[in-house]
Amino acid sequence: MSQTVVSEVKQEKNILAEIKEIIQEKSVELLHLQFVDIEGILKHVTVTVEQLEDVVEGKMMFDGSSIKGFSPINKSDLYLLPDLNSFTVLPWTVEEGYSEARFLCSVTNPDGTLYEGDTRNVLKKTMERAAEEGYTISVGPELEFFLFKADENGNPTTELQDNGGYFEPSPKDLGERVRLEIYRALKAMGFTIEASHHEVAEGQHEINFKYADALTAADNSTTYKWVVKTIASKYGLHATFMPKPVFGINGSGMHINMSFFKEGENAFFDEKGPLQLSEAAYQFIAGLMKHIKSFTAITNPLVNSYKRLVPGYEAPCYIAWSASNRSALIRIPAKRGLATRVELRCPDPSANPYLAIAVTAAAGLDGIEQGLLVTEAINEDIFHMSEADREALGIENLPGSLEKAVEALENGAIGRDTLGEHVFNEYVAMKKAEWDNYRTAVHTWELVNYQSKF
Repeated sequence: MSQTVVSEVKQEKNILAEIKEIIQEKSVELLHLQFVDIEGILKHVTVTVEQLEDVVEGKMMFDGSSIKGFSPINKSDLYLLPDLNSFTVLPWTVEEGYSEARFLCSVTNPDGTLYEGDTRNVLKKTMERAAEEGYTISVGPELEFFLFKADENGNPTTELQDNGGYFEPSPKDLGERVRLEIYRALKAMGFTIEASHHEVAEGQHEINFKYADALTAADNSTTYKWVVKTIASKYGLHATFMPKPVFGINGSGMHINMSFFKEGENAFFDEKGPLQLSEAAYQFIAGLMKHIKSFTAITNPLVNSYKRLVPGYEAPCYIAWSASNRSALIRIPAKRGLATRVELRCPDPSANPYLAIAVTAAAGLDGIEQGLLVTEAINEDIFHMSEADREALGIENLPGSLEKAVEALENGAIGRDTLGEHVFNEYVAMKKAEWDNYRTAVHTWELVNYQSKF
């Protein structure tokens, strides 16, 4: 047995010992084993704490054929393998002499190998590919959300929770108390919270947590969405990560900030380089720009996503990059040194974070591997350019609908190469069905505009 393997085994034993101490100290009785389906929707099965040993050994089986995008009924037996580092007590369950905890899990086959249909495993493969080039991936996602009032049955209404604006305090910001409770819950679960504020649109909010390695960042995004919804419901509210829930105001984004590190140093930083960016940073940007159309269906996965990606509401819909220009699709925030990063601004929070981070990293890595050259930065306000000016500068548009985005995903290589055959085929089929359902449905807008006229 190699020295590395021995070290990992010792580390796991130490973590497990700590988990057992916490279980004893917090009187944990139930364990929630969590994973996500192909859309990134959180699922879990609950077991008693007496089954901890079987849980840790990955012996908890479930029916994969009942999970969207997973296995067919004739190969339905799948298992959950918990990530011990993801163990946390759920603060809203803590009472005197009782609490509950959770593990985030990867999905495995009956033989113990990683299941190819699990999107968490897809991200792991992208991280392994980066590691082969000597890189680790650091990610800081920023997820915005809306708060709507819920009815007496807990169902969302169309009434926003407040009419506050960007950075407004109470009494305008009626969500301040809710955000405080979300902050407390996340902090108790091990998050480092960096900022919390009201966003631009009425009823819109954002809570920023610290960057982490790619897998932890995706895990944190999944946990964050769950906690936000859970706490909001306790206040009679419904939190939604739908990209554009209200016409005429800003939608919600999930900006992805990403850095590659090599030997503990930020590979995107070069003190002597133009803009203090390294050659690898420019190549990474070039990779994003080359592949962005091909993976927009992953980062912006809903019919509704493309109602956010329109001019006039701060959402980037033009393919360009800049060191500071927020109208550009790709931006380089001002901080340098270890904080040097590339920010992709088009993704939205309805995306499966494991897949969104995987394709973003894979596209940038391809740019580095191929030594791609980046186009000139666009520092002017693209939103207020004429179409002719954008065309003269070679600025292209993102796909304008889910239909066009799925076509680009099918015709490009980055999706299939990153997702693998199983997830790619299931995802494309699911999104085609979603678009067809939308295309053939009769919408309220049609009734309002046509029913009495014709």
